[in-house]
Amino acid sequence: MIDKLVAAAKYFTNQDTPGHSLSVYSDDIFLVSYPKSGNTWIRFLVANFVHPEAGVTLLSADRLIPNVDGQSKRYFKRMPRPRIIKSHHPFHPSYKRVIYVVRDPRDVVLSQYHYQIKRGVLPEGSPIEPFVSKFVTGEVCPYGSWGENVASWLAARRTNPDFVLILYEDLLRQTPNELARMAKLLKIEPAADRLALAVERSTADRMRQLERVEGSQWASTKGTRQDISFIRAAKDRQWRTALPEACVAQIQGAWGDLMESLGYTVDLGEQALGRSARAAGATELELDH
Repeated sequence: MIDKLVAAAKYFTNQDTPGHSLSVYSDDIFLVSYPKSGNTWIRFLVANFVHPEAGVTLLSADRLIPNVDGQSKRYFKRMPRPRIIKSHHPFHPSYKRVIYVVRDPRDVVLSQYHYQIKRGVLPEGSPIEPFVSKFVTGEVCPYGSWGENVASWLAARRTNPDFVLILYEDLLRQTPNELARMAKLLKIEPAADRLALAVERSTADRMRQLERVEGSQWASTKGTRQDISFIRAAKDRQWRTALPEACVAQIQGAWGDLMESLGYTVDLGEQALGRSARAAGATELELDH
């Protein structure tokens, strides 16, 4: 009864989070991805690019580019326009201007697995095979499976000029160029010095330093194990050595066609990278979040 009264009070005072009930404006921009596909890093990049006058932190990034499920309706109504809003939701027709981030699902599942250990949902040392099975069926997060989430956006918006598709692997290797593509949707001139400053302020090292200071307060890590970093470091093709072959086959069997349409390969003898990333060769991945 008390919980219902509290929920009702939040609703009538606009203190509840909007989710799909958010009132969307025509100039809103949505930064969307399936969880653990690089959204935190890209939100940091975009926030530093849009606000070069301020050094963005993990806490301030949550305010500058809030999660549609992380702030109140009142907060969103008071945001200056144009608003940039983070979301993990599958396709939603009211989101007209979208930056959509995709990452190889074989690496996404590893990142999600380690995050669930950090959250205490999984005990350390838990076998990954059951987790991968649930990942494929969309049981590990409230936003459906990787394939459902990605396919919903690509089917509806891939050819739309207000839809910018970013491959996480391409962004790692061509960060200024990919950020410049996002700048067009943001309607901000992608000056070289402004791009460089945003990239410099959004390095993995800097974000890890901020996590050490703000991790106990930041929404994504508050109440989680502070001895495990949210900002992970890895090399490309991490799934090649960390993911059992049966798990790789299960993911590829579920979404092989979709993965190939994005430029990922389902051939174990090659790198599972995006089109331009494959051409660039092996490079260390610095941001796993």
